[in-house]
Amino acid sequence: MVLAAIIACEVGFWVAVLGGLVARYPARRPRLGTVLLVAAPLIDVLLLALVTVDLLGGGTASWHHGLAALYIGISVAYGHRMIAWADVRFAHRFDGGPAPIKPTGWAYTATCWKDVARTLLAAVIAAGLVGGLILIVDDRSRTDELLGLFPLLGLVVGIDLLWAISYTLWPRRAAA
Repeated sequence: MVLAAIIACEVGFWVAVLGGLVARYPARRPRLGTVLLVAAPLIDVLLLALVTVDLLGGGTASWHHGLAALYIGISVAYGHRMIAWADVRFAHRFDGGPAPIKPTGWAYTATCWKDVARTLLAAVIAAGLVGGLILIVDDRSRTDELLGLFPLLGLVVGIDLLWAISYTLWPRRAAA
């Protein structure tokens, strides 16, 4: 059930984002677009409620519950940036806005380091959610599976950190 809820929430998130952007630009309905864009993070709240109810109702935690926590962490940390990325492209395509800028050199390096901070925030949120679920359920035999998420979070942050270090040492060059 939890995996289906994650998939439904991911689809719902992107339907809300794309629907908001279509309403904002091609349909020229900016208020409706704003409402739909604001609905996107509310979907994360719904997913968190579903996961919590599942575990409090006697469910045993699986990797799906950890994935839900990771999804929520990424959505909170990167959601605004993803929406802004798509918004610039929709504005350019449908509303005559400026073309998106692809950063190079030190601007790209700075973006990489900001992403490290975002990834760290996503990992902290996911770890906090998993820790909270473990405390709320208070039954080690039902939540033991969630402990495997912590090393994965460290690995993801480490990879992103190496990515930023590599672009600090070898900045991205501008296209010829």
